[in-house]
Amino acid sequence: MSEPLNLHRLTTESRNSQTVEIHKANTLGILKMINNEDMKIAAAVQEVLPDIKTAVDCAYESFQNGGRLIYTGAGTSGRLGVMDAVECPPTYSVSPDQVIGIMAGGPKAFLQAAEGIEDSEEAGAEDLRNIQLTSNDTVIAIAASGRTPYAAGALRYARKVGAHTIALTCNENSAISKDADHSIEVVVGPEAITGSTRMKAATAHKMILNMISTAVMVKIGKVYENLMVDVNVSNKKLKERAISIIQSLTNASYDTARYTLEQADHHVKTAIVMLKTSTDQKQAKTLLDEANGFIDKAIEHYHP
Repeated sequence: MSEPLNLHRLTTESRNSQTVEIHKANTLGILKMINNEDMKIAAAVQEVLPDIKTAVDCAYESFQNGGRLIYTGAGTSGRLGVMDAVECPPTYSVSPDQVIGIMAGGPKAFLQAAEGIEDSEEAGAEDLRNIQLTSNDTVIAIAASGRTPYAAGALRYARKVGAHTIALTCNENSAISKDADHSIEVVVGPEAITGSTRMKAATAHKMILNMISTAVMVKIGKVYENLMVDVNVSNKKLKERAISIIQSLTNASYDTARYTLEQADHHVKTAIVMLKTSTDQKQAKTLLDEANGFIDKAIEHYHP
């Protein structure tokens, strides 16, 4: 006979004393109660910044060694990882294989819940085996409750392989934290609707995943000042954004920025270095390659 899960002991499953009469509130009252709870999220994230830094350092080390950043989870947690991962290629021109989101049940589970699969530790391990996980990778397993078997199985397998492992949860002393090298336990308190962790817990986790991927991209030279200089120019909107970025950094006219971008094969960094150093596409690209993609270093290294 299996033991009871005792979910009521988890902060994420506790009842919120501030919202027990939400069913009686009018529309604005409902929204105010939810908003009051949401205002607690950023403060909770601030408390775990040192732990988030550790995750960033692990991912950065993985990138330096040719490894990957991999998010894994079930349900809402898995969807959050997938969403963060799929935004990295268009925003920073990284390979889709460099930041990967894996969710229990596969891609079809993103649109239609496949709740039962989260109870399988073996499925968590199998999904990492299927992408040939190595010791150069970083695995972040996401589970609001901190006890999802799928996430636990993923972490145990990743640890066995020798990858960096991080547990991202919303409860202190989470079960899966014991299966990871490092943990981020962001305690946002009980949800406005008891147990609905797609609310505060998910918002906190989305903020943290955004921070991790963004910080790593900054550290590997995908950002100059506060501009996404490695944006993938794949449509008209992104081309206009790229032109605007080039103008902002070089004071070039619109026509000059557009022409240079086209001469640079729509590679924003190259266009910026071309204008900053008055070089052609080939020389600018060489300068960037020698500077490992960092614009400021490429400009510093230029000697006319």
